[in-house]
Amino acid sequence: MLRRYVPDESHVLQYDAVELDDRLTFVEEPVAILARDVRRLCSRAIPVVKVRWRHRPVEEATWETEHEMRVRALVASVDRAWSRLIRRR
Repeated sequence: MLRRYVPDESHVLQYDAVELDDRLTFVEEPVAILARDVRRLCSRAIPVVKVRWRHRPVEEATWETEHEMRVRALVASVDRAWSRLIRRR
C-alpha cells in the first residue's frame, strides 16, 4: 500500500556543492584511501584500495583497483598543471 510522503529537509540536495561538467555529468573525486588489499584470481594478484569519495559518507566507500586510482590521479594532476599554465598566459 502506498503512503503519503512526509517532507524531510535531509532529502534536499545542496546545488552549490555539486559541480557539473559541460555534459551536465557529475564527476566523483576520491578524497582518501581507507584500506589496501590484494585480491587473488587464479594465478594473478590484483592490488585494490578502499576509496572514500567526495560528497559521500564513509559507509559508501568502494573498492577500486590500484591501477585505476593511479590513472585517475595522473589525469587529475595533468589537468591541474594544464589549467595553471593557461591561467598564466
